[in-house]
Amino acid sequence: MRLQNRVAIVTGAASGIGRATAELFAREGANVLAVDLQPFMLDHGNIQRLDQDVSTDNAASAIVGRAVECFGQLDILMNNAGVGGGGPAESLPDEIWDKTLAVNVTAHFKLAKAAIPHLRKSEAGRIINVASVMAEGTDYGLAAYSASKAGVAGLTRNLALELGRDGITANYILPGAIQTGMTANFDDPKIAEIWAKKSPLKRLGQPIDIARGALFLASDEGGFVTGHGLNLDGGLMLRV
Repeated sequence: MRLQNRVAIVTGAASGIGRATAELFAREGANVLAVDLQPFMLDHGNIQRLDQDVSTDNAASAIVGRAVECFGQLDILMNNAGVGGGGPAESLPDEIWDKTLAVNVTAHFKLAKAAIPHLRKSEAGRIINVASVMAEGTDYGLAAYSASKAGVAGLTRNLALELGRDGITANYILPGAIQTGMTANFDDPKIAEIWAKKSPLKRLGQPIDIARGALFLASDEGGFVTGHGLNLDGGLMLRV
């Protein structure tokens, strides 16, 4: 029960990393506001659901307000909601660039901004942002995605610097090849095998692998870790 009596917001909680994290946090004693654009069901009694697009106007105040209304406090903000896709920079539509940045980094900033006054009241305030190994690397067609994830890393480091005096930690996670809804091509056994072979551990990551890292950062064990990018890629980037 490492998160007993704490309240967490987890965005992108309908599936994948967000769902695994919301459920793990709840099992560890936290009350969780699970947020996603799509309607979804979570069975744990400690979890309240909110159907909300994190990139809309006033979304941040609505999400933070609901958490405090439901549970009376806020201790942990887990910014996980994100979008992928894209294309070559030369032909990338402006709308895709704008949407990617809006969901993947601007929403993180606005939610953190709305959460900070409440996190200051916590004895263990935590901001955990989900970036990607593509924050430090890239691949063809990932101009918007890589830019947004690099932005998450830079934003988080700045939050750590500014909020340390308040006892609030801010860290970001760098997932590698994780089997989630965003990586639907991993359902193809051949593609999944290729990515699994890239990892020294010879397997794809699962959402629970990332959730466990988030739990460490959210718990007392992670209380002296801030401004850090936690690489959870199974060693994927060792040979890049």
